[in-house]
Amino acid sequence: MERIMGFDVGTKRIGVAVSDPLGFTAQGVMTIERIGMKKDMLEIEELLEKYHVKKVVVGMPKNMNGTIGPSGEMAQKVGEKIKNKFNIEVIYVDERLSTVSAERVLIQGNVRREDRKKYIDKVAATYILQTYLDSI
Repeated sequence: MERIMGFDVGTKRIGVAVSDPLGFTAQGVMTIERIGMKKDMLEIEELLEKYHVKKVVVGMPKNMNGTIGPSGEMAQKVGEKIKNKFNIEVIYVDERLSTVSAERVLIQGNVRREDRKKYIDKVAATYILQTYLDSI
């Protein structure tokens, strides 16, 4: 069964989530520690193969006024690299409030402040992917 994978691209980490085989729910998979684009793409390639991914959803962080800033440009750069390198469909989803929502979920789950950093990108990726799955 082919799946959809979601990415929350940051400067230091990339949160990763994957859909269930039927495409109803998103589950957090891992966080990639960013060292360089080449290494990032190797890890992404392994994940795409492992989960038989047919489509990728990348969170597009827009400014509150809808414009794309440096973070959005970085997300687009990673998305385009994935699209061209692996010949896979890439969809961008507005993720303006995904990190805020992820933080809220972790606080409600009583996750200690020091530990939230470990989980926030993965939870944000899950939120981004679930937003897309709910829209289709």
